[in-house]
Amino acid sequence: MGRVLGLDYGEKRIGVALSDPTRFLASPHTMIERGDEAEVIRRITEICTQQQVDLIVLGLPLNMNGTRGPAVEKALAFKERLHAALPEMPIKTWDERLSTVSAQRVLIDAGESRKKRKGLVDKIAAQFILQNWLDAQ
Repeated sequence: MGRVLGLDYGEKRIGVALSDPTRFLASPHTMIERGDEAEVIRRITEICTQQQVDLIVLGLPLNMNGTRGPAVEKALAFKERLHAALPEMPIKTWDERLSTVSAQRVLIDAGESRKKRKGLVDKIAAQFILQNWLDAQ
């Protein structure tokens, strides 16, 4: 059994988290700037290969009332493009409501500056998404 990769698909950045080999604990890994999507998918593919990932969990940004909005549609479209690039890789979605808020709160409580929080929040949000998925398994 390989690691699980968690993704927080945001407007400007994609936060990336990884599970440990036992799939018990999620850790923040990196952040990928959105831009050239081919490059984004190449980086994700590279991480999957290097880290022996055999499952991806993509955060699904549902509205607070559980309905789907434009952000969900964008995330699902990205999931399809990622699946086309990695056809053998299972990609699950997971409700990510409040993951970014939780990540912000943790960083504020840790005393991180606003500037430093900006660079960390996406991968911490990805960690929350992945850890919640791991805990539910």
